[in-house]
Amino acid sequence: MGERLAKKILLVGWDAADWKIINPLLDAGKMPALETVVNNGVMGNLATLSPPLSPMLWTSIATGVQADKHGILGFTEPDRKSGGVRPVSGLSRKCKAVWNILTQQDFKTNVVGWWPSHPAEPINGVCVSNFYHQARAAFNKPWPMAPGTVHPENLAEKLAELRVHPGELTETDLLPFVPDAAKIDQDKDKRLAVIAKTIAECSSVHGAATWLMEHTEWDFMAVYYDSIDHFCHGFINFHPPRIEGVPEDLFEMYKGVVESGYRFHDMMLGRLLALAGAETTVILLSDHGFHSDHLRPKGIPHEPAGPAIQHRDLGILCMKGPHIKKDERIYSATLLDIAPTVLGLFGLPVGEDMDGHVLVQAFEKPFEPDYIASWEQVAGDCGMHPADLQEDPYEVRAQMEQLAALGYIEPPSEDTEKNVKAAICESRYNLAKVYLNSARPKKALPILEELYEKEPEQMRFGLQLARCYQKINRLKDCRVVVENIIKNEKENNEKRLARERQNEKSPAESADKRKALEKAVFLSQLDLLQGTLLLAEGNHYEAITFLLNAEKANPRLPSLHQHIGQTYLRMKLWDNAERAYLKAIEIDPESAAAYHGLAISHLRRRQYSQAAEYALRAVGIIHHMPLAHYHLGVALLRLGHTDRAMQALKMALQQNSGIAPAHRWLAFIYRNQGNTAEARKHQDQAMQLRRKRVQN
Repeated sequence: MGERLAKKILLVGWDAADWKIINPLLDAGKMPALETVVNNGVMGNLATLSPPLSPMLWTSIATGVQADKHGILGFTEPDRKSGGVRPVSGLSRKCKAVWNILTQQDFKTNVVGWWPSHPAEPINGVCVSNFYHQARAAFNKPWPMAPGTVHPENLAEKLAELRVHPGELTETDLLPFVPDAAKIDQDKDKRLAVIAKTIAECSSVHGAATWLMEHTEWDFMAVYYDSIDHFCHGFINFHPPRIEGVPEDLFEMYKGVVESGYRFHDMMLGRLLALAGAETTVILLSDHGFHSDHLRPKGIPHEPAGPAIQHRDLGILCMKGPHIKKDERIYSATLLDIAPTVLGLFGLPVGEDMDGHVLVQAFEKPFEPDYIASWEQVAGDCGMHPADLQEDPYEVRAQMEQLAALGYIEPPSEDTEKNVKAAICESRYNLAKVYLNSARPKKALPILEELYEKEPEQMRFGLQLARCYQKINRLKDCRVVVENIIKNEKENNEKRLARERQNEKSPAESADKRKALEKAVFLSQLDLLQGTLLLAEGNHYEAITFLLNAEKANPRLPSLHQHIGQTYLRMKLWDNAERAYLKAIEIDPESAAAYHGLAISHLRRRQYSQAAEYALRAVGIIHHMPLAHYHLGVALLRLGHTDRAMQALKMALQQNSGIAPAHRWLAFIYRNQGNTAEARKHQDQAMQLRRKRVQN
């Protein structure tokens, strides 16, 4: 066991919290508790994972591993006992969470509201599951908790008393969120009830957390609030500035809801900090951000987990406490780094099979964590459940209805077989996206091929399969899928027009606004896909035509301008590429990919200082960008900074060992330093990669 740097740790999760909303509130002095954390610790962005679905992300935060390892793959899962479907549960987690590891090491641990954590795990401390805070009955009616909501059970009765029912809230409780609430016709406008429900659930979680902090011994306290996400999904389109399509009267009525939600969380944070004390290390984070400006999507895709389109790739991270730097920013953190950092702060080794790392850049003094092969191999009681435990079916149904109300799943039907197939399909699709977005397309391929074969009408399956083929350079197969998608779209369009003619309605009269918007987005995605495919096939000029068509349809999409920039790079039009990337950054100033593109465009023009600067900005936003580290290394080497160049090149290979040019540059450096053994090793690896590429 290494040096213990934290006496106690308080881990606070704010689902969907975003610096773009927080920073103006901090500047205005409206979030004093958070300002205390920021001024006395470190802050930074926290890169999320894809797909940005909260149950998957919060489990990665708790375990330090990607979803394919921890097993939580969406919002629902088959229930072997009932034969139907249930909300995703902690029972499906295949590896230890940080509180299980701490339990094995005799730390006292409390966990409140984590998603997913039902049924509560028998850890060394108190576990309150994510079923705890949701009202199941009308006001003034009995409101029993589901079995397994609280461990140990002898605290269930006391904690049940601390819950807040939406019906308990008064006008005074709601006016800070909606000052003109009295003017609302609640028979027609149900938004006030949504706000009341969100406040009540948040208050219930907070009540349980603060009671446990006051009345139990603990070394580690984790509490998760989902309310910012709920406030944002319900009211972000009313958040200033007013966007097109939002009626002015509704904007004036609800424009303060999101800000009030953040300020409410700040008040609760103040109480947590007071109870924790100055000697406690505090970690505050979100799993992803939430678009609140011009990047707010114009519509929500009508598909499972469609509301996730509103999520932003960067969440928040703050840390303060003994041995943590003060009033500084940290860079390159991902949500996979939280569990390893907790272990490191407690002096425990980090699992070598974890995908994250200890955030050593946050510490005042140099810190080298210890390692263990895997915590999964450590025997002994860790507070995890036996595999055969099941939930109460009534509570499962209520949870399913809430997920449907939020738009994350389709409303459950009476056809249990259909529900099960849909749940399996979504979990497989999410797993494929995990593989695709963690540079493992070959693992995603058989899943996507199976999904598309079974449901070729699902355009999203086809688009992802085409991208997967493109990533593994199977361009002919990619072309077949793209042409099938185009053919299906033409057939569907002809059927739609035929129905409209039969109904004697013009397309304009019968068009549904949401479907029209979804179609426009889909067509721009198709143009983008065709453009990137043509680019991969070497048809650069034809590719740019499709990409510019996509730009006309969706000019405010940063990733589109990145693809345009990439195409211009292939065409060796460096100035055009720079303009495209700058346009992407104008739309989204935190686009790591655009900064990387700028680095390449300057590198090609031998403007090495600018190239290094932009590459540094890219990896500062998202650390896991192996090619950005590679190009940073090349720029630094050209500037004569050999040692720093070696660090960057080694980091590139640590993240992706298959970058042959990085091996060649390291071989060059080692040869010049007289280290022939290392030079030969990297030269051999570069040659092996080249032969492998030729064979494929």
